[in-house]
Amino acid sequence: MALMRLQKFLSQAGVCSRRLGETYILEGRVQVNGKIVNSLGARVDPDADQVRVDGKPAELRKQMVYIALNKPSGYVTTCSQAGEPIVLDLVDVGERVYPVGRLDRDSTGLLLLTSDGRIHHRLSHPSFDHEKEYEVTLAEPISDGALQKMAAGLPMMGTRTRPAEVRRISARRFVIVLKEGRNRQIRRMVRKVGCRVTGLRRTRVANILLGDLPEGRWRHLSEAEVKSLTEGL
Repeated sequence: MALMRLQKFLSQAGVCSRRLGETYILEGRVQVNGKIVNSLGARVDPDADQVRVDGKPAELRKQMVYIALNKPSGYVTTCSQAGEPIVLDLVDVGERVYPVGRLDRDSTGLLLLTSDGRIHHRLSHPSFDHEKEYEVTLAEPISDGALQKMAAGLPMMGTRTRPAEVRRISARRFVIVLKEGRNRQIRRMVRKVGCRVTGLRRTRVANILLGDLPEGRWRHLSEAEVKSLTEGL
């Protein structure tokens, strides 16, 4: 394996982010082959060098797996559910992967799965402002006023939903972009304005697009997509 910067090694080993790794290095908390290294330009050979942080060994993790799945209706977004089909039944990889966030049983579309635990917090926590885009189909036409109410935010479960981007596709279809993900949020919002959801499909998470991925199929994320999700970790 090629030489890599010490702070990048610490990040890929799961010790800390690159930025925090730089702090550890400058504080003299990192040793390479038994010697303290406090230069940010230091490079290591992951196959030959022994790295320790605060006396504890640091080793590169196995190659992380990042997957985009087009979830069909009827599948549960959990790792196990007695008597129920789960999304992991659709993904055939050797490594253990976990769904990032949820899509309810009746919803379809883009679901990310990964073996990288850092991504779960980053994509799931509203403080990171990652967008999730959905196409919504209704049982009846919806008014412009109802769409505006959802865009402005609605009272729900003791608080208000965050402002959202909403744009109409047709009388009974619209797109909504959220920066949060409460339980069955869109279905609850639609009910509050007097309508009923008959179809809900997620088409985007952050900058990852569903595109023309067939329903029930999956793909590995591209190198550029992975970089966009993991940059700064």
